[in-house]
Amino acid sequence: MNLSNVHAPNRSSEKRKRVGRGMGSGMGKTSTRGHKGQRSRSGSRMLRGFEGGQMPLHRRLPKRGFTNVFRTEYTIINLEKLAILGEATITPDVLRKAGVVKGNARIKVLGDGELKSALTVQAHKFSKSAREKITQAGGKVEVLQ
Repeated sequence: MNLSNVHAPNRSSEKRKRVGRGMGSGMGKTSTRGHKGQRSRSGSRMLRGFEGGQMPLHRRLPKRGFTNVFRTEYTIINLEKLAILGEATITPDVLRKAGVVKGNARIKVLGDGELKSALTVQAHKFSKSAREKITQAGGKVEVLQ
């Protein structure tokens, strides 16, 4: 590749469309809006998804499923992450400072990974395998409310 091969990208030299600048521009008079109708008027603004009075797509499609507004969500943490932290007692504050958990999220510990040392883990929920692995390593499980 050399200077004789270099050229401007496609459409980089195209002029901007300037409407309402006289008949000679090809975009005078109605300024590309056509004749009459809702969209030709000044100040016309329709809601996103408006289809001219036809039932909009988001209302034509069927609703599916159910959203439980009372659901409690948990931040999931595996044992391998807890082992990497290198702390003897692991609390939600320790996890927040390490950047593993954001805000006041509820925490659930899952049993993916291995523990070499005894840990005291405080969390809101534990899986069965996580409980077994923590107690087998000589650690303690503390359930928070």
